[in-house]
Amino acid sequence: MPIDYQTLLSFPIPEIRQALRWQDSALYALSLGVGQDPMDSAALRYVTEGADMRALPTMAVVLGYPGFWLADPATGVDAVKLVAGEQAVELFAPLPTSGTIVGRSRVTGLVDRGAGKGALLYTARDILDEATGQKLATVENTTFLRGDGGFGGPDGPVKRLAAEPGSAPEITLDLPTRPEMALIYRLNGDHNPLHSDPALAAKAGFPRPILHGLGTFGVVGRALLASICDHDPNRFGRMECRFSAPVFPGETIRTEIWRTPEGAAFRARVVERDITVISHGAFRTR
Repeated sequence: MPIDYQTLLSFPIPEIRQALRWQDSALYALSLGVGQDPMDSAALRYVTEGADMRALPTMAVVLGYPGFWLADPATGVDAVKLVAGEQAVELFAPLPTSGTIVGRSRVTGLVDRGAGKGALLYTARDILDEATGQKLATVENTTFLRGDGGFGGPDGPVKRLAAEPGSAPEITLDLPTRPEMALIYRLNGDHNPLHSDPALAAKAGFPRPILHGLGTFGVVGRALLASICDHDPNRFGRMECRFSAPVFPGETIRTEIWRTPEGAAFRARVVERDITVISHGAFRTR
């Protein structure tokens, strides 16, 4: 069934209430490779319970997550062929490591790129603290629907991306991913089999399961947190970027960073294949 523009634009994505435990915060950090050095005191604060425990700012992307709702046949989307296109997260307050979180998601735009060219789906999710009503974060996604162009929808507006620097980066930071990282990252709630099923990955055109785009996003977020925020999550404001190519679990992600008055510009490469996997990155501190 092809996409119906009005149906998908107003699709009722369920509101989610999530009971957050310190174990969930630790799992998210572990799923991004935090804790590989058992003597790294800065990293241990994200994986060890207690009064000093912190949540990684990019954890907002998995809070209040409504599940793989695009797999619902009623959306009309070819769920096998969709990939993460662009991602942004903006923090308004430090994320808690426990409590009850509310996630309210909505479709904010849908662009038809034409037959054989796919479509762009824009969504946003507000993350709130149920006890206080405070908005903690907003998560914005652009999903590339590779198999769904030509349904007769509008061809714009298309989100503008941050410009990329033309000079050599001021800071580079290499962070390894683990071979089983996608299998661990799935435990945060994103069970898309593209990241776990070799047969389905092959059907989608990949030689093996790929790392979640949000997993790559989180690893790069770790690099920005360390390099620009001096490991202080209170300084983490807004991070946005485009996913340029997939990462295979086990590869090394090199984040290249340029300081700006607002925070930083950035991109990321896979060291082993010398390929850009995140581009047009912009980061703003709080």
